[in-house]
Amino acid sequence: MIASHVAAVALFVQPHFSFPRGAVTNEEIGLRWIHIVAAIVWIGLLYFFNLVGTPVMQRIEAPVRGKVFPALMSRAMWWFRWSALVTVLVGLRYYWLILAADASNAGDPSLTYRWFGWWLLIWIVAFALIYPFQMPTKGLLDNAWVRAISIAIIVIVASWDTLVVNSGNFSSNAHLSISVGGGMGLILFFNVWGVVWRAQKRLIKWTRAAVEQGTPMPAEAARLARWSLIASRVGFWLSFPLIFFMAAAEHYPFLGGISI
Repeated sequence: MIASHVAAVALFVQPHFSFPRGAVTNEEIGLRWIHIVAAIVWIGLLYFFNLVGTPVMQRIEAPVRGKVFPALMSRAMWWFRWSALVTVLVGLRYYWLILAADASNAGDPSLTYRWFGWWLLIWIVAFALIYPFQMPTKGLLDNAWVRAISIAIIVIVASWDTLVVNSGNFSSNAHLSISVGGGMGLILFFNVWGVVWRAQKRLIKWTRAAVEQGTPMPAEAARLARWSLIASRVGFWLSFPLIFFMAAAEHYPFLGGISI
């Protein structure tokens, strides 16, 4: 009698699983999982560089820094750049699926290509405009406020333009939020591979040679270090609105179904 009651209770309280069917649904959860894991590594290292790594490196003595820097940054930059690549590639596929769904709901599958094409063009142009403001220079352009305000204006205009060309009655909140957040992510990605890694791999090589062979650091080293720092700081600050829009895609529906 007791055994039968226990069995009945166990049957009642056991978890029930009902996995969604369909290739797209299962692909989307797989893409989101990989995207989030890779992004945690990427953005986590970005925060480490800006909040911990760079301040500490600037304070420790030069001989110690010369030994620590190549070993630390070689490994950190490997994870940094490849996690960025995985995040973006998987994110692009997920974004494409969302665009395709909205285009299908609109009854015009060709909208997928138009939305994606305009989105990509807008954010490539935005990065091209931001690029010179990140470079070490002299005079007015070296002012932190001028740099920050200029980059902010470019990002805001790019975000607005993205919403203008991608909005419509069938544009979902996820579509539009990721259009903005993903665009900022694209800028961070271009900075990782186009600025930070290019500068850091030279600095790592030169620092290792200075320690092991006594080779003096080139005069260009200071410029590259500052260039890398500025680009990293730009990514650091852009990561905050980026994360907001990515989170808003599924949890804060404030953009879906609007026409501009």
